[in-house]
Formats: sequence, structure tokens, C-alpha cells
Amino acid sequence: MISQPLFTSIHNHTIFCDGKDDIETMCYTAYNKKLFAIGFSAHSPIEKQIGRESGWNLKEENVKSYVSEVLAAKERWKGRLNVYLGYEADYIKGRRSPLDSDITSLNLDYIIGSLHFLCPENNTKPFTVDGPIEEFEKGLNEGFNGDAQALMHCYYDTMLEMINEGGFDILGHADLLKKNCQNKNYWPEKTEISRQREIACAAAKANIVVEVNTGGINRKKINDIYPSLSFLKIFREFNVPVIITADAHKAIDIDGNYEIAQKTLILADFKEHLLLNGKINGKAVWKKEKL
Repeated sequence: MISQPLFTSIHNHTIFCDGKDDIETMCYTAYNKKLFAIGFSAHSPIEKQIGRESGWNLKEENVKSYVSEVLAAKERWKGRLNVYLGYEADYIKGRRSPLDSDITSLNLDYIIGSLHFLCPENNTKPFTVDGPIEEFEKGLNEGFNGDAQALMHCYYDTMLEMINEGGFDILGHADLLKKNCQNKNYWPEKTEISRQREIACAAAKANIVVEVNTGGINRKKINDIYPSLSFLKIFREFNVPVIITADAHKAIDIDGNYEIAQKTLILADFKEHLLLNGKINGKAVWKKEKL
């Protein structure tokens, strides 16, 4: 009998930010699904940095409660389920970084470094590349004078800055930009492939793990994983390790569409994926698992 591979689910959002379920419900679901581990990755607070509420980030006044509740769950589930405390830390050029002291002081088990916001060079307001299409198009027009290729270069330039600055363990949804660019030939494919190769090279040098994120499919926002098969092939070329995540905002999605992620990784010639297996000396520890 061929044994099934183990999986973790460490990119999850609860009622502390923009999720729908509480920590205990998520843990119970992960236990019933026989996952190797669950991790909680609330969106880091950013209201001070962008000057307004995002509507989906953890509020600063709730940080202590979030940390204490995850740590309590870790104790409660000890011996039955590995529970880890994390953050999805936004990188906002010149404003927010995973290396900010309010993040590093939390003694997190792991950090997902993610790029949601772009800061146009003409000093217009930061905007999210994965928000409503109206916000994306407004940012494109006001921040880049409608030049989509300039926006694409800004996205990958900012991601390179984030990787080179460091302070995180996992690169979040590396081609999130495609969410609002589906079925539009905004820029030459070969140009983006060249930029993606830069990202893969930088990730390899920085010893960063790349998440294979099924969240867009789970929430019916996009019919593809992040990163796409072509991008995953580039990461494979540079021997960048991967971890499968659900970016779940509901307990039911905690391992949603993992079979698609697994099949895509096999198509990209990956032989294994990683499981988060704790932290030693301030660094995340990984367990290799065959696909």
C-alpha cells in the first residue's frame, strides 16, 4: 500500500483579521483532516504605515490577544497537533517590512513575506494589486499613467527588495499580480519570465521557501495556483524548496485544492515539498516529504 504524503497548513487567517473562523475551529479541522501541522498567519498591522484601515489586517490593539490565543492553542493541542504562531508580514516599500521591530519582537515561529501593496514612484497612494479590479485599474492609471509594463516591473522590483532585505521564511503568493491581469496581454510574456528568473535566483541565494498557494482557487478568485506552473518550473531550475499552503479564510478550506498543488508540482518536476517542523535558534525548521 502506497502511503499518502503528509501536509501542513500554515497560511491561515482567522477572525483576528479577515478570516471567518476562530483559532480553535481551525485547529479542530486540521486535526480531523490529519494534517501534520497548522500555522496561523494573521496579516500584520499596517494602518499606521498606510494611513488608513485596510479592512483585512490585524489591528494593533489585537496583537497581544492573537499571540496569546495561538500560544494557548499550541499548549491545548500538544501531542495531538503541531500548532505554530506566524504572521503574513506585508512589505510596503519604505513603509513596512518583516524586519520591523514590532514584528521581530513577537518571537514568531515563522513569517510569510508578502507583497500586496505597490507604491508608485509618482507618490500617489499605495494600492493593492489583488484588491477589487476598480482599485487596481485606478492605481494603474494614477500611479503608472496606464503603463501596465511599468507596474509589472515595479511589482518585481519591490519583491526583489523584500527578498534582499529578508526577515521572513516563506515567500507568499509570488505571482499575485496575475489576479487582476488574467486574460489581458499587459506585457510581453518573455519580459515577465525574465523578471521571474530574477526572483527565483534571489530566493535561492536567500534560502527562502516558496509557498504553493491554493487560496485564489479556494475563494474562486482565480483558476490557478500561486505561483503558476511556468513560474514553478523556474523555481525548480534554481532548486528553491516549496511548501503547499491554502491561504484559508475558512476552516473548510484548510487543505483546499491541495491535490491541484501536488499535481502541478509534479508537472514542474518537484519530487518533494516541505513541512514546517518547529523552530530552533530563531529559525524555522523544515521536514522534507515526498510528493
